[in-house]
Amino acid sequence: MLTLTSVSKNFGGLQVLHDVSFSMKPGSIFGLIGPNGAGKTTIVNLITGLIKPSSGEISFNGQDLGNIAPHEITSAGIARTFQNIRIFKEMSLLENVIVGMHGHLNYGPLSMLFHLPSFRQAEQKARARAMELLSWVRLEHKALMLADNLSYGEQRKLELARALATDPKLLLLDEPVAGMNPAEKTELMAEIKNIRDRGFSIFMIEHDMRFVMELCDHIAVLNFGKIIADGTPAEIRHNPEVIEAYLGKEDAV
Repeated sequence: MLTLTSVSKNFGGLQVLHDVSFSMKPGSIFGLIGPNGAGKTTIVNLITGLIKPSSGEISFNGQDLGNIAPHEITSAGIARTFQNIRIFKEMSLLENVIVGMHGHLNYGPLSMLFHLPSFRQAEQKARARAMELLSWVRLEHKALMLADNLSYGEQRKLELARALATDPKLLLLDEPVAGMNPAEKTELMAEIKNIRDRGFSIFMIEHDMRFVMELCDHIAVLNFGKIIADGTPAEIRHNPEVIEAYLGKEDAV
């Protein structure tokens, strides 16, 4: 579904990624882990078109992503969340999710201006879909509340619902449980599994090793911009290079 082939990225004289290659299967939860500064977020930014690779190829369902714009990548079926929450805090939860559907609402400016039937039908359909997505993350009862009034963990879940509103085939999660307490992490793990079971593929980077090991079907490990291991959670857990470079010799999970 997603394949990186010999991808490198330079920022001036600094090489951040060195010949990175891996692939993920559709319908799976794929984890990319590594120490701070390993280049994980750079890879997500490359996949979503915010930056371009210096060399190598990134393909999604056979389509080369190297030379297309971020909005075209979204249209191709890739959505993401961010390490730092980016929601519209002065809008309701429902409005936040509907914003994510912008590219799928089929009406023009005149239809919106005069509230023509096409506009009303599209808005009604969007509201129904937004409520459905909020129910997936257990926030439908707060749909009309301002997003600013949510707890930190709820804001994370709202961002997830908004990403799903773009109707992606692949969902990229950038440290989804950062700042969450254990109860919130457990809830989100169940919700991510449910999203996968609804037919979505998920690519995530995360520092919480227990979360990654329990959730992911396949894991790649990045260290100093290079892939040092690629396999199942059990294989990664017992890989000596991973234990030394990331988990620490005394901290194997």
